[in-house]
Amino acid sequence: MIDREPHLRDLMLRALDGDAAAARALLTEVRGHLVDYYRRRLPSGGSEAEDLAQECLLAIHSKRATYDRRLPFSSWAFAIARYKLIDHFRRTGRERTVPIDTVAVLPSERAVHSGARGDLAKILSTLPVTQRRLIEDVRIQGYSFAEAAERHGLSEGAAKLRVHRALKSLAERVSANER
Repeated sequence: MIDREPHLRDLMLRALDGDAAAARALLTEVRGHLVDYYRRRLPSGGSEAEDLAQECLLAIHSKRATYDRRLPFSSWAFAIARYKLIDHFRRTGRERTVPIDTVAVLPSERAVHSGARGDLAKILSTLPVTQRRLIEDVRIQGYSFAEAAERHGLSEGAAKLRVHRALKSLAERVSANER
């Protein structure tokens, strides 16, 4: 499905704009990918996979207004598929150990995350070095303000103030770019 991303995204955008034929084509194409996705993850395969694929297609159709046109379609659709799978396991009461790589991170999500990392690095590079490093420490690496302040030779209050100002500055730049 990932190699078909541009085509699927185009169908989704056309469907959002009211093209019923594109909506039907999208759901038809996605159905096969969903059945395969569920067959690989369900012990019984077959009938449950078909049922879950249909449930997921209904969710994709009913939740289409939540799709962000700027993001890849596959990531959005497989997030819904993953939640439907989790709901299925909860409903059926089955306990199953599934490797986290097969459920939590899909290839298309990895691509999105790597692109987001590049975008994040680009926007953070516009900040003064101290502010950038504080944001990286506190918001990305998970350090507390006290730990980050100590790492940079600042008081905790000064670190909080610099992070606040940096985030405010970034928010203003992003909103200015969206206009």
